[in-house]
Amino acid sequence: MSNFNPQFQRIGDILVHNGIISQNDLTRALDDQKTSNEKIGAVLIKLGCINEDELIDAYSQQMGKKPIDLEEILKANLEVTALLSEDFAKEKNIVALNKSENSIIVVMSDPEDISTLDAVKKLTNLNPEIFISGSNNIKKALDILYSKIKKSGEVESAISSISIVKGDDETGEEVNLDKEEVSAEDAPFVKLVNLILLEAIKEGSTDIHIEPGRDEVKVRIRIDGVLVQIMSPPASSLNGIVARIKILSKLNIAEHRLPQDGRMKLKTSERDIDVRVSILPTVHGEKIVLRLLGSGNKTLTLQNLGFPDKKLKIFRKWINQPYGMVIISGPTGSGKSTTLYASLMEIMSEQINITTVEDPVEYQIPGINQVQMHDDIGLNFTASLRSILRQDPDVLLIGEIRDAETADIAVKFSLTGHLVFSTVHANDAPSTITRLLDLGIAPFLLGSSLNLIMAQRLVRTIDDSAKEEYIPSSDDLSKINLSSEKVKSTKFFRGRPTTDNHQTGYKGRTAIHEILEVNNDMRELIFDGSSQNNIKKLAIKNGMTSLRDAGIDKIKDGETTIEEVLRATVEDN
Repeated sequence: MSNFNPQFQRIGDILVHNGIISQNDLTRALDDQKTSNEKIGAVLIKLGCINEDELIDAYSQQMGKKPIDLEEILKANLEVTALLSEDFAKEKNIVALNKSENSIIVVMSDPEDISTLDAVKKLTNLNPEIFISGSNNIKKALDILYSKIKKSGEVESAISSISIVKGDDETGEEVNLDKEEVSAEDAPFVKLVNLILLEAIKEGSTDIHIEPGRDEVKVRIRIDGVLVQIMSPPASSLNGIVARIKILSKLNIAEHRLPQDGRMKLKTSERDIDVRVSILPTVHGEKIVLRLLGSGNKTLTLQNLGFPDKKLKIFRKWINQPYGMVIISGPTGSGKSTTLYASLMEIMSEQINITTVEDPVEYQIPGINQVQMHDDIGLNFTASLRSILRQDPDVLLIGEIRDAETADIAVKFSLTGHLVFSTVHANDAPSTITRLLDLGIAPFLLGSSLNLIMAQRLVRTIDDSAKEEYIPSSDDLSKINLSSEKVKSTKFFRGRPTTDNHQTGYKGRTAIHEILEVNNDMRELIFDGSSQNNIKKLAIKNGMTSLRDAGIDKIKDGETTIEEVLRATVEDN
């Protein structure tokens, strides 16, 4: 047996020689094979004599090639993979990796499948060279590779249906990305920037970060409030990317030491997207952040913003009042503007004049008069608001109350019979009142004008197609202060990370709300300049649920996870 050469042996004999199976096992499998007509490897796996890895190992000895793992398969050249149709590849469990002039390299779990190899030869006119891997590895690789191929196909067709308005000013020239004349030297960067923009739009992301490092450029997009890396081109590509984006947003290409801000507009077949461009010099080069406004494709209605029925009823009651102030508070990116736009869409009618003053205008809504700030020419919130007073509005949306003058005008508007919507940066509903008083509004004016304050946060929702029940750790449960009775009656869910949900387990977001109604008792407290603590106690007595409790309700409903609620809210004290 010393001159045993596996490359001239049958699989069963190799397995016996390696001590994986006995001669009896092989005899039993050969008998079984006479009736089942399956391959000997499949029969041995079915009988429980070997596992898939042991069979792959034997095949690799027989062929004199080491098996390749999932990571190697995923490095396949997609253009070559696409030579075999997805249906054929999945049916035969085969991946085309690469090709040379005369041959095509394929990965199979069963290299004895001669009919498949013949079919590959006919389909491609190339001679197959075989590598071996486990069938589970191949199945996973097929899903990932063909979904990438589909994406790049969509990208190619999408590039032809997108155009950019340079600089997005009134005279902006429109650039069709498909047909623009560019030099051969710049062409790769043009294509790269197009790909980044299209991927971000397709994923419905809000921001694109292009971050220079020492060896590579990191490109990340914000999906559902969390950054996800989509590519990492080499550091040598940074200057080309920066130059291309500067050209599109009409910035100074020669200036590399100072921060710059610009804008452009993307036009796709479905919608127009305003892009704010911010460039910041860092030690490794210029970092670019692109803010995509109006890229979300969700219809703006209050129903799909995550309100529980009881809270929706309260919110609707106050946005339909003839006058007073409705304030939404929360940090940047907590969905304040989206909720305000949805409110305007709900109350919009022929009988009322709605005007907004924003910086920037995030969604353009037909039937509403929207005013965009231009600080550089002196058109700021206060200047616009004074003019709007003479425009006879019924409802006014002020993008943000950030200084005493704007706050003063907002209060006076609401006291003279107008309904005013606005946003304030504050941590929760009670601290919003303190924030407005800090801006210098007299307590009696504030108490008289406020109708409702709502604090809002966004939490990611579990991907329905990958949802699974699990038991959280006692540590996690103690962090959200759930009593043991409530834990027993609650089912906890999380999402499995998949390629479809960017390995996060989440898909989409929903809002959690803390609603403080300003009734007569609350007005008394505001008039008396009462402390934030007393305001909070009264609000809870009146039925306000805190942001943390609103998040826990979403956990109980199976919409989100403990981790998300802990990330988005602070503990009530």
